[in-house]
Amino acid sequence: MRTRRRRLAHFHHWAHERGIERPTEVTHAHVERFQRHLFRYRKVNGQPIAINGQRVALFTLEMFFRWLVRQKVIASNPASDLDLPRRTDDLREPLTLDEMETVLALPDLATPEGVRDRACLELFYATGIRRTELTNLATTDVDHSRGTLPVRLGKGKKDRFVPVGERALAWIDKYEREARPVLLHDPRERRLFLNQYGQPLSPDGLSWRVRDYFTRAGIEKRGACHLFRHTMATAMLDNGADIRHVQEILGHGQITSTQRYTHVSIARLQAVHAATHPAAKLPRSSTPDLED
Repeated sequence: MRTRRRRLAHFHHWAHERGIERPTEVTHAHVERFQRHLFRYRKVNGQPIAINGQRVALFTLEMFFRWLVRQKVIASNPASDLDLPRRTDDLREPLTLDEMETVLALPDLATPEGVRDRACLELFYATGIRRTELTNLATTDVDHSRGTLPVRLGKGKKDRFVPVGERALAWIDKYEREARPVLLHDPRERRLFLNQYGQPLSPDGLSWRVRDYFTRAGIEKRGACHLFRHTMATAMLDNGADIRHVQEILGHGQITSTQRYTHVSIARLQAVHAATHPAAKLPRSSTPDLED
């Protein structure tokens, strides 16, 4: 919900700068101009909004105006029939095993925040859950005896259970015993992961800390928390996991969402094949002509 408000706030700010104050004043031409604005817009770091991000922003706007039509606030939807940017399968390059271990070793374990961060990073790597799914976890969610945790109302408002590895469980246990009591200010707080003020750790705050660890590790690959998800899924498929099992763990509603990761795995297999198979190293000129 907060993400949707942020996307709509971008349009509201843009419209306000142009003297557009009420939904009834918005025309299809205005929405098309906003679409061009999204294409040219640059974030604080100088990077453009990804094509898929532009699509989501415009789709959110279209859904908002559709709701206003149903509420009889406006007569027609000015965002309908937009020619949306073409979707891209922009998969980030996953972390290597060495990169992953380097990042995992960076948190300062002499501080409660460092122990918390290590537990979060291990949990990301073990489960592939999304950042909002991690920050929404409650203290009673992690089942240490069964090695599972519930993800309640994940993307698409679907509940699921995911397995948690022993190493991640050990770090969560250490955080619960040694770090969380130090961070906790209000005994009534039930969120598992807390910030330095005893409040629930926010998704944006978590992303900032993960990106900082990547920077310190010298990793320039795009992404932060979600890169653990890509890495986990790719590693499982590389090691022979059934794609349906990976789909269930990630909480994908459609198998096509999970199949994107097979392209990364196949590319890595091709690289290994080219580097290790004797025939793959032969120049093409050395191969015989085939007769009809």
